[in-house]
Amino acid sequence: MPTPSLAALPIRRLTLRDLTACADLSEDRGWQREEHKWGLLLASGKGYGIDDPDGGLVSACVVSEYGPQDRPGLGAIGMVLVAERHARRGVGRRLMRHVVSAMGTTPLTLHATPYGRPLYEELGFKVIGRAEMLLGHFTPGGPEPKVATRAATAEDLTSILRLDEEVFGLDRTHIITRLPAFADQLRVAERDGRLIGYAAAWPNMETHVVGPLIAQDTETAQALLTSLAVRTGRPLRTDIDVRHEELLAWAKERGLVSVAENAVMTYGVPELPGDWTRRFAPLTVAAG
Repeated sequence: MPTPSLAALPIRRLTLRDLTACADLSEDRGWQREEHKWGLLLASGKGYGIDDPDGGLVSACVVSEYGPQDRPGLGAIGMVLVAERHARRGVGRRLMRHVVSAMGTTPLTLHATPYGRPLYEELGFKVIGRAEMLLGHFTPGGPEPKVATRAATAEDLTSILRLDEEVFGLDRTHIITRLPAFADQLRVAERDGRLIGYAAAWPNMETHVVGPLIAQDTETAQALLTSLAVRTGRPLRTDIDVRHEELLAWAKERGLVSVAENAVMTYGVPELPGDWTRRFAPLTVAAG
C-alpha cells in the first residue's frame, strides 16, 4: 500500500496522550525533550499535530489561549516543530496555516527563532519586539535589592491572578493556577502589605527556568530573581524583554550569559495587551 503524501495527512488535535510523541519530536530536531513543559502546554492549551504513518509525529505545535473562553483575546503559538526527515517540504507552513485559520479573528503572538521568522513573516506575522535568552549560574553580588520577597501561599493566589491579569492584559487563570504544581518555586514580592510582583522557577531538564517574572519595577524584578537563584543549585534560564536593559545588564554582571535572541511577533494586532514595563519574562516563550 503506497504511503500517503504529506499534504494528504490529516491535522488533528493533540492531547496529553501524545506527550511522549511530542517529546520524541523535540529530540528529533535536536531540542531537549522537555516533557514537563509539553505536559503543561498540552493540558492548558490546544495542541495540533500530523501523525506519521511510520510512527510518531510529522509535525506539532501548541496554542495557548487567553481571555474569555468563548472569545479569546490572544492566542500564543509555540513548540512549532517538523521532524527532520520531513523538513523543508512545506509541512510547517501547512500546519501554521491551519492554526491561523482555526483561530479565526483571535489575535496571535509567537517568539520566532531566526530560522522560523521568514515563514511567519510570509504568513503575515509582524516583528514587534525581541527577547534575549540568558543562561548560567547566578552569583549574587553588589547591593541587595531592598524589596521583601517570600514563598507564595495558597492565600496569595487571588492577588497573583489579579496582578497577572492587570499586567498581562488578559485573564490567564487556567495556566497561572497550575504554577504551584508545575514550578519548584513560586515567590511573591510585597511592599506595604501589597503584592507588587511574583515569579516562578520551574524545572526544565538540567535548568530552572525563571518565568513568569512580573514586577512593579526593576528592583522588584531583581529581588525576585535573586530570591529564586539562591534557592537552587541548577543553572538558571530566562527570556528577558530587551527593553528591560537595566535588568539584562544586572543579570549578566551576576553570571548569566546571552545564548539566543528571538523575535516577538504578532498577527492581527499591532501590539500585545497589558503593561510591558512590568512584564519582564514570560512563563515560557512557547506560551507568550
